[in-house]
Formats: sequence, structure tokens, C-alpha cells
Amino acid sequence: MGGARHGTAPPLSHRRRATGLLGGSFNPAHRAHRRITLAAIEALGLDEAWWLVSPGNPLKDGAPDMAPLSARVASARAMARRAPIRVTAIERRLGTRYTAETLEKLVRLYPDRCFIWLMGSDNLVQFHRWRDWRRIARTVPIAVIARPGYDGAAHATRAMGWLRRFVRPASQARNWTTWRPPALVLLRFRPDPGSATRLRAEDPLWFHAYHQQALRDPVTRRCID
Repeated sequence: MGGARHGTAPPLSHRRRATGLLGGSFNPAHRAHRRITLAAIEALGLDEAWWLVSPGNPLKDGAPDMAPLSARVASARAMARRAPIRVTAIERRLGTRYTAETLEKLVRLYPDRCFIWLMGSDNLVQFHRWRDWRRIARTVPIAVIARPGYDGAAHATRAMGWLRRFVRPASQARNWTTWRPPALVLLRFRPDPGSATRLRAEDPLWFHAYHQQALRDPVTRRCID
């Protein structure tokens, strides 16, 4: 789709760092998180990605198997090791509960960065349930990463009915810094069967070791505080 229809923002200064944002519970972080993030970094030409470990996902309130934030941050740091991925629980410091609020604060706090929101097609299925989801789309571009079994449902959602007019070709993904939101690109990579649900089922007490590690690690504590 052409720029005339969507509008094109002025070219960015090279000083602004292209940064992907992947939010989630990371309960725990697993290899699929890492693989799709690295693939998105390559496809979108990102300088780095941030994993925003949520202090509490409003759509998962009361989940009995939600590990402590310290353990989830520690697991994310272990999975992100030796990759251009920064792990943070910045929402705790910002005092934000919803993604729309977080994004607006990040855009103001980091004018030297250009952000794009990364999400799997499984999240696109329920995107219309997110607080102020249209506001999210108007704040930063969005890259949706295909997940096995979710493509059909994702394309039939209420949110996609509104977003479809703003879809950009995947072949132009590296031009995302010139797109004016709303703008969405659909990315497809080799699928990874990794699943936090499966990992929790295999080891319900997975977080104990990570929690102890977090207590000893000042870097992990800084990620949270």
C-alpha cells in the first residue's frame, strides 16, 4: 500500500535508535521468545529489542501459576544472554498497568529512540480486549509475528478488521521508521514450538532457582527497581 494513503513521517535522524518492544509475562522466558525477537531484529533492522516483563498482566489477573516478578526477570535475562536484547520491568517504575500508558510514557522518556511494538499473532487474536488498543496502534508501528495455529483467527478478529487498512508489505519492513502510525506489518518466521504453558506444566516450581538467583544478582534487581 502506498505512502499517500497512510501518510509518511519525515526521515529519522540516525541518532535515534530503532528499538523493538516485546511485552509479556515471561512466565518463564523461553527459546521462542528469543528466536522471534532475533528474527524481528533482523527483519526490521533494529538496533536492539527490549523485553518488557510485566509486573502484572491485566488479562491474567489472579492466575495461580504466575511466578514472582524477580524470577520472571531472571529467566528473561538468562534467555536474552549474548543477544541485543535488554530486559526490563520498567512498567513497575513507571507505575503503568496498561500497554497504551506504557508506550506513551516511553515515547516521551526516550526521544532518542524510535519504537515498534512486537507481538505474536496469538496476541492479535485478543488485541481488541486490550485497554485502548486503537491508542496503542496510533502511538507506535506494530509488527505481528505469525504463530502456528493462530493465523486464521488473527485475520478474522475485530482488531484486524480495523487494522487491515494500515497493513504494510513485509518486503518494506525495514522502512518502518518512516511510517506514521497506525502502521502494521505481518512477519513470518520459522515457527518454534516453545511454550511457557508447557514449561510450567513440566516444572511447576521452575521459578525457585531463578528467584534465588535474582536475590543475589544486583543487575536483576536494577531491572526491577
